[in-house]
Amino acid sequence: MRLDAVPRPFFANSRVKLVYTDNPPELCWMKKKIAGWMLAGLLSGAPAMAAHQADTLDVLFWNLENFFDYRDQGTSESDAEFSGRGLRHWTKKRFLTKCNAVAKTLLWTAGQTGRMPDVVAVAEVENRFVLKQLLRETALRKQPWGIAHYESPDHRGIDVGLLWRTDRWDTVCTRACHVFGPDGAVLPTRDILLVQLQRRAAPAPAVDRWAILVNHHPSKYGGSSSAWRRESAVDRLRELCDSLRAAGWSRIVATGDFNDTADAPLFQRLDALENLALPLAARGQGTIRFNGRWELIDLFFLSNVPAPASSGLASPGSAARMTILHPPFLTERDKTHSGEKPRRTYIGPRYNGGVSDHRPIHLRLCYPSLALDQVQQGGVSFCGQGYGK
Repeated sequence: MRLDAVPRPFFANSRVKLVYTDNPPELCWMKKKIAGWMLAGLLSGAPAMAAHQADTLDVLFWNLENFFDYRDQGTSESDAEFSGRGLRHWTKKRFLTKCNAVAKTLLWTAGQTGRMPDVVAVAEVENRFVLKQLLRETALRKQPWGIAHYESPDHRGIDVGLLWRTDRWDTVCTRACHVFGPDGAVLPTRDILLVQLQRRAAPAPAVDRWAILVNHHPSKYGGSSSAWRRESAVDRLRELCDSLRAAGWSRIVATGDFNDTADAPLFQRLDALENLALPLAARGQGTIRFNGRWELIDLFFLSNVPAPASSGLASPGSAARMTILHPPFLTERDKTHSGEKPRRTYIGPRYNGGVSDHRPIHLRLCYPSLALDQVQQGGVSFCGQGYGK
């Protein structure tokens, strides 16, 4: 029995029984009714938290590192590699093990923060099937989630995606927005995903709506010669933010894997957004570990939103709190350097039983609702207006 290939479950000390199976290990959930009661308790929260949710938005982002499905559909070399007969021997059991670990992380986050995230943004997922299985085959099936995903022109076949709680938010528009090079051609990289959300049953006459932009910018492969690709992605993000504000969407969250550290001069181009990761980076915190050092490349950018006086979040004038999540079952000892590192699914071709080389990040926003007369009428949706592809 191989227990080393499964992240330590955070339910290990609870009344939910975990059963490990052989070749490869897989988490089997028992006593489903008890698990459902525990989940219901997490989602309901304390009465004080329920009263606070009307002006709160929780967003989680996580690069899930090569989260392919287990089928070889002939779409790319990576698709063939991550299949049962491929180099990685990526079987359905291993795929579902990763799904369960992702779901456990979201439940762990709910236990830490008092509620499940409203929005879960992800990077490096192969297709919509992956997200559907994540929601259908894990404990997440007990909650109502919506999916936003589009196939991108990335040559590896990986995309960004977004899940949102449909009992809390309605979608106004979802759209994939290409990144263009200096010559106007579409770059073969991940699209920027735009999702416009409006809170369900917001108390009249208030309007509570947000635009979420999910990013996974081009990597640094190729060194300095690849910098123009990330510059193009940042310029595209700035263009989208400018267009959103012109259309009356003043509340914007941009998140993702930007493949550059939080203090990179490149981000000065996003001068209309607040870089929430800078204080964390200044304290040496990070989401990936490279040569024994933490680097922070998974970021949140936020448009200027005044905080209500009673929010208790961050510093005066700020409405946001960004944190890097540290679920203990997602790490392992760094055998080359001191300390710990994220536990990856694979180390080279060897199956390692983890989830990702990135830590997830979390954002809690506390803000006053907008009155109807504060919202610009018209142009409320980008769908069909030419801002995307």
